[in-house]
Amino acid sequence: MDLQTRKIAFVQEFLSIENEEAISRLENFLKKEKKKNFDKEFLPMTMEEFNSRIDQSMEDSINGRLTESKDLLKEIEKWD
Repeated sequence: MDLQTRKIAFVQEFLSIENEEAISRLENFLKKEKKKNFDKEFLPMTMEEFNSRIDQSMEDSINGRLTESKDLLKEIEKWD
């Protein structure tokens, strides 16, 4: 059974649960899993990476590769 099929089966089972305590436990489990995955993916950058980003930003600024905040706000308004 592929992952997508397993997800659908899980959701169908979840929707049939009538016990509020069981739902709460599943919600808490999901929150903990999401936090664990986020913590694994979100690692602080090294000083070398930090300095490299600063250098790149300075180069972008010098070469006019910038977006004005007002232009960014206009672009964001179009996202809806």
